[in-house]
Amino acid sequence: MDLKQIEYFVRVAERRSFSRAAEMLDVAQPTLSRQVRLLELELGQHLLYRNGRGAEPTEAGLRFLEHARALLTLADRAKEDLQSLRETPAGKVVVGLPPRIARVLTPPLVQAFRRSFPDASIAVAEGLSAQVREWLLAGRVDLALLYDPAPSPQLAYESLFREDLVLAAAARHEPPLPARVAVAQLGDYPLVLPSLPNAIRTLVESVCRAQGVRLKVAAEVDAVQTIVELAAQGDAYAILPRSAARGPAAEHALSLCDIGSPRITNNLVLASARHRPATRLATATGALIRQLELARLFAPAADTRIRADALPPGTARPGQKS
Repeated sequence: MDLKQIEYFVRVAERRSFSRAAEMLDVAQPTLSRQVRLLELELGQHLLYRNGRGAEPTEAGLRFLEHARALLTLADRAKEDLQSLRETPAGKVVVGLPPRIARVLTPPLVQAFRRSFPDASIAVAEGLSAQVREWLLAGRVDLALLYDPAPSPQLAYESLFREDLVLAAAARHEPPLPARVAVAQLGDYPLVLPSLPNAIRTLVESVCRAQGVRLKVAAEVDAVQTIVELAAQGDAYAILPRSAARGPAAEHALSLCDIGSPRITNNLVLASARHRPATRLATATGALIRQLELARLFAPAADTRIRADALPPGTARPGQKS
């Protein structure tokens, strides 16, 4: 099979159109059609059928599509592996990051990458941990940072950073949050949480289920920034990593409460695929990520708990009327 024919078929199948694929590939449509037809003749199967809206993969086409993508990925990796024999790694590496990590990590990572590998390029793909994990398994990303990923024999994990989750509420919420709550008490608070399979929600549900605690979920919101906003407005309580309640997303002051008995701690890991050999560039990028000292990057600059003696003059203290 010719790799060019395979690529032509994949582009037509993905775009559901010979004309759109021809435009993207910058080839004449008759040439594209002829090459796809030669591939069909070699395989002895119709891979695509035309309809009034364009072209759709047949049953055989859908089955072959996954093999075709894998073949193209292997071909790209073969080129990268040979390029990596050069003194300075070249090629392209794709790193998958959860959005909250991406906002903090991308600038220093890209800066360090450009200094270290001037002949290479880096791409950052953002998605929830569960989504990024699937990208890693499918070969769409070379490395990934994941929160509390499910065990998999296909993936290798290296723990980079652990962080406590805290209960958050509006700074002037009444009654004020205590300094600490036990997991057994979390069921007393109306919560805004991400929906499953979000890593934070999965972790919180797992710990609470083990303690026999039934959570009172008032709302499900997937974006951390929005969760922080809702908690800051006093609409509900939130369970968040401490840095999320103290970082750029926390535009409004929050009162934070430690969770104990037991603590709920998330785990950020560097993940790679066991079934694919890592390129030299991917290995070197992983080393850069380890050197970035995530604990320092995500360390809270200052406690956002509002203390009575820290309030501006004229502001009502908790329990007092303004």
